[in-house]
Order: sequence, then structure tokens, then C-alpha cells
Amino acid sequence: MEELEMVAAEARRTSRASFLRTGAVAGAGMAAASLLPGSALAALKGETASLTAGDVSILSAAAIAEALAVTTYSNIIDTAPFFKNLENDDKGYLVAAREEEMSHYLLEAGATKKQSPYTVFYYPKGMFQDAKTTLNTLVTLEDAFIAAYLVGVRNFSTADLRVTAARIMGIESDHRTLARVVGPGVAKSDGGPVEAITGVLGKAESVDPPNNNGYERTLKWTSINQAVTALTPFIDKTAAGKAGFDTSKAYTFHPFTPKLPNALGAFHSFAG
Repeated sequence: MEELEMVAAEARRTSRASFLRTGAVAGAGMAAASLLPGSALAALKGETASLTAGDVSILSAAAIAEALAVTTYSNIIDTAPFFKNLENDDKGYLVAAREEEMSHYLLEAGATKKQSPYTVFYYPKGMFQDAKTTLNTLVTLEDAFIAAYLVGVRNFSTADLRVTAARIMGIESDHRTLARVVGPGVAKSDGGPVEAITGVLGKAESVDPPNNNGYERTLKWTSINQAVTALTPFIDKTAAGKAGFDTSKAYTFHPFTPKLPNALGAFHSFAG
């Protein structure tokens, strides 16, 4: 997988303004919000009335990222050869993460009343076939999602939205750590154990301990445009090719009604 610097440099050739503009205005009104609990739906109706243009840009970019996350987890579960040989608790993490990412997507798409305009994604060569590539990419994405939601914490216009971004960021942090837990559990027949994983910073980091952050990494992102730049190779075929990704196969986002592992952990309202 190419290092972040190379990926970002190539991605800048794709118009960030166009990406955000598409994310903010594309798509018809959807019934995504209706899949949320009634209390959450009521909270959204009150919150979305006061969304600023900046709020919509962040939410739209986040919804695209969540569609990418759902697609990533779905294909690990459904197609990656190493998945079937994992211990049940590692499989359980991946299955639960898919449900959680879908819930995040519905919340964000429900807030803007627009579906993600991007539903086809590209990945590095060997993705879903090679366990190390899969885990490197998964942690790279979770690193980026954490930093993107911290942009929301910094820049959303209301306290409710900022706290919601922090609540989602915490789950993405869980996912990053648990993805690193999976590494040593990859079977020898699948190229394991994976003892070091390379995330968004392009540096291999030991999986021992898996929770190796004292503080979440902001990647020094202060604008949602920076998150868009980092993720563009996953959603734009030209940028994907320039970043060395495999453009011979595209993976489609298939939304569904999620079932969260515990009802107490669902989005019931902005109050938590």
C-alpha cells in the first residue's frame, strides 16, 4: 500500500470543492432517518433545522466515509479468506463494526436528508485477499475516520453536533484498536500472525499493545477538506489509479437496516 504522502499528493488532483459540493447537494430525500429509534428521529428533526452549510459539508463527507466503512467491513466478512479462520470474538468485532458503521451512516444521511453520492469504492491491490493488506487498510481508514470526526468536534456549529461527533469518534477508536487485536489472530495459512500494522501515517506499528494511543491522533487536520483529500483515492477511479490502487474491480455500498449489539448503545437522542 502506498504511503499517505503519495496518496494525498495524487488525491489533491481531484477537486475537493467538487467532492464537497456533490456530497452536500446530491441525492434525493431519503427514508434513512426513519430507520432510527423514534427518540433519535425526534431529536434529528429539531437539530437539522439549524444546520449550517459547514455542518452539512462535514455530515455529507462523514456519510461518504461511513458508506466506505460499511463496504469495507462487508467485504472482509463476505469475501476475505482469512475471516473464516479467525476466532469467534475477532469475527464478532468485525460483524458488530459493520452494524455500527451502518448506524452512523443512517444518522448522518438522515440529518442531511441525502444519501451518499458515492456508492462505489476502490481499494489497494490485494485488498480482501491478503490479510496484512486488509488490516493495514482497515486501520488506515479508522485512523482517518477518527481524525475526521475530531474535525467535527472542532468545527460543528452546535454543542449537540460536536458531542455526537465525539461519540462516533469513540466507536471508530474502538474499531482501530480491535482491528489491531485481529492481527495476531490471523492464521499461519493466511499469512499470519500479523505482528505490525501500518496505518494512515505510513509507519509500521507493533500490535503489542493494540491500544497504543495515549491520545487520539488528529493528523493535524482542521478542515474536512483534509479528510476528503486522504479518502479520495477510495472513491475516485482516477485518483485510485494514481495512488496505485486496484481499479480493475469496484466494490458497491449496499445499505441495510443495522442491528446494534446492545440497544443501550444505540443513538436514542443527543442527550445520550
